[in-house]
Amino acid sequence: QCLLSGSWRSDTSCRMVVSTLDKDNRFSGFYLPGPAAGYPELLTSPLEGSQQDTGLVPQPIFSFTVNWQLQETARTTVFLGQCYVDTNGEETLHVLWFLREVANSPAEDWKATR
Repeated sequence: QCLLSGSWRSDTSCRMVVSTLDKDNRFSGFYLPGPAAGYPELLTSPLEGSQQDTGLVPQPIFSFTVNWQLQETARTTVFLGQCYVDTNGEETLHVLWFLREVANSPAEDWKATR
């Protein structure tokens, strides 16, 4: 269990579709923002990541990066989390994320990361 390949949906209706993990536990796929994202100009965006080997760690840590496909600005988000399996076999991802936008100058750098 806790193989990330397949389709995942967040509490805000964002959807992540992940390809099969390769032999090095890397994956790719795409991310579709939900209506709660608040950016109607967001398009389906590519993602790339990796996870720990589930043969070694039953509830693995994973990370992935989404390079947002936006019409007017550049944004990248890094997600870092862990997959948990409850007593009923239900898989849940717990994730932290950082969003980085392009800053026009070093003076604006402070507001470019959320």
